Amino acid sequence: MDLLALADFTLVARHGGFGKAARAARRPKATLSRRVSELEAALDLRLFERGQRDLKLTEEGRALAERAGALLAELEETTIEIASGSAAVRGRLRISAPLLFSQTAMGRLAAGFAQRHPDVRLEVTTDDRAVDMIEESYDLVIRVNPAADDALVGRPFLHDRLVVVAAPDLSPLAGGIFPAVVRDRDVESSWTIDTADGQRAIAVDPVLRLSSLVMIRDAVRLGAGVARLPLSLVNGDIARGRLIALGDVPAAPIALWALYPSRRLLNARVSAFLEHLRQSFPNGTAEELAAYLDDRC
Repeated sequence: MDLLALADFTLVARHGGFGKAARAARRPKATLSRRVSELEAALDLRLFERGQRDLKLTEEGRALAERAGALLAELEETTIEIASGSAAVRGRLRISAPLLFSQTAMGRLAAGFAQRHPDVRLEVTTDDRAVDMIEESYDLVIRVNPAADDALVGRPFLHDRLVVVAAPDLSPLAGGIFPAVVRDRDVESSWTIDTADGQRAIAVDPVLRLSSLVMIRDAVRLGAGVARLPLSLVNGDIARGRLIALGDVPAAPIALWALYPSRRLLNARVSAFLEHLRQSFPNGTAEELAAYLDDRC
């Protein structure tokens, strides 16, 4: 099999079209089209469905792109390591991380990693959706409570939990109902919390709907209402007396996972970042993350 043609095919598949791939690689579009056609002829398979305006992978093309992309990446990394005489950590590392973790911790993590591995070009994007690692060319994704995915492997590196918090001087509304600051998708009129005396329900009236947990925390600090927030985000405020914890939200564990494509060999850049996470959060607890966030100031 022509490895150059296979590499050109994965390039086109990754960028979703000959034009985009040609611009990204600064190569003639006609050359990429010819190489892919030659690969299809050699395999006796149609790898793309070609429409007038779009290009879609066939089922066989998608399977080949996923496997070939991983194998070609391993081949490239192996040749670099052999040429350098060691398993050097270098090259581009693309990571997708959720919004809250990116806002609170990722800047410091990225800076520390860059200091340890100056030959790595780290790129971090923020996205709460489940990105397609193969199609969007990510090496590693960080997700909160991810669904099972046979195409990905990984491990949790942090655990958190939700607590209901309020400003110390917050007073209930008439009827003992608490004003609440909630996410825009929350609809409950009462919350169950675990307290030292057991479980109890509190009635809530959403007075603010905000899309960011950081915005919710800031509003709660100013007495806007009660809120359900990750302990790591408010532990410092509780310790300083700016907020009080009314109780834990039962059965609401939060786990942050580092995930990567399932492959026989894990590239040195991903391995190095996983080790960086392990050293940054050796215990993986909410309190440890809270202390890490407090150390930024």
